[in-house]
Amino acid sequence: MSRWFSRNLIRIYAVLALIYLFIPVGYTMAFSFNDAGKRNINWQGFTLDNWKNPCGAPDICVALGNSLKIGFLSTLVATILGTMIAFALGRYKFRGRSSTNLLIFLPMATPEIVMGASLLAMFVNLNVNTGFWTTVIAHIMFCISFVVVTVKARVASLDPKLEEAARDLYANEYQTFRRVTFPLVLPGIAAAALLAFSLSFDDFIITNFNSGTITTFPKFVWISSIRGVPAQANVIGTAMFLIALFIVIAGQLIGSAKAKRKS
Repeated sequence: MSRWFSRNLIRIYAVLALIYLFIPVGYTMAFSFNDAGKRNINWQGFTLDNWKNPCGAPDICVALGNSLKIGFLSTLVATILGTMIAFALGRYKFRGRSSTNLLIFLPMATPEIVMGASLLAMFVNLNVNTGFWTTVIAHIMFCISFVVVTVKARVASLDPKLEEAARDLYANEYQTFRRVTFPLVLPGIAAAALLAFSLSFDDFIITNFNSGTITTFPKFVWISSIRGVPAQANVIGTAMFLIALFIVIAGQLIGSAKAKRKS
């Protein structure tokens, strides 16, 4: 028995860790079917009404729409800027490159409450009213670092011989980038964009400092927790989890199919 336990210790630990991580997800999924009314705390019975009407709770879909719009805009800008910064840091040597690398990592290491308070102080000093656009700016600032790190790792792994081969075949710089470099970096850019969107959609602390009267989905859940989070919030949370899971599985399947075709 002890020998079997020692051989399977890592597997047991992995299973326990996964169970621990997915217990909140399972709770969210289960209570999305709870016939609880306004206070979704105790199990009252199974129902599909919450899924049939996910906007049944007041203002929940307005908050969801704000989160989606902020996430999309901040992801778009952060991905474009972060990709350009990643190429600059990964491909070129220039004065201040080391300092730039350090500055890129600072937002990732800085506690969110510090960044949120600092941005709020800046907006107040500039007499800028907090709201939708200040939230977008704040999200862009902390998402750029994650995009740069993700794309830079992909850029560093590229084989320069592929680009040299393209130039040997009389391709100019634009054609080489469009037909060789960009397709190779695209998976890293897509991964960075998904990470940025998830961070933006999920953020509460920085958003709470800089959103003013705008309510995002995390703020809605926090405000509702005082009187009981409605079951529709569990529905939306479950739907977002399933969508993310589908994207990850689809990406893995597409990658495996491409690898098989190449082999």
